[in-house]
Amino acid sequence: MISLKVKKLSPLAQIPAYQTDEAAGFDLHSIEDVVIKPNERKLISTGLAFEIEFGYEVQIRPRSGLAFKEGI
Repeated sequence: MISLKVKKLSPLAQIPAYQTDEAAGFDLHSIEDVVIKPNERKLISTGLAFEIEFGYEVQIRPRSGLAFKEGI
């Protein structure tokens, strides 16, 4: 089993967690109130730092069909 250490850098940060028993991954939350327009790119802070074991990676993926349909 691998270990993923997460450190809160902001009091607003939320530690990622599964939201349902059927979830394939954790939900990640922003500490900023941001609007992202279609085809726009922005860096958005989570207020978190991750320590990831060598040979592994963390991926952030879109959650819904909006990524495909609207370009977010």
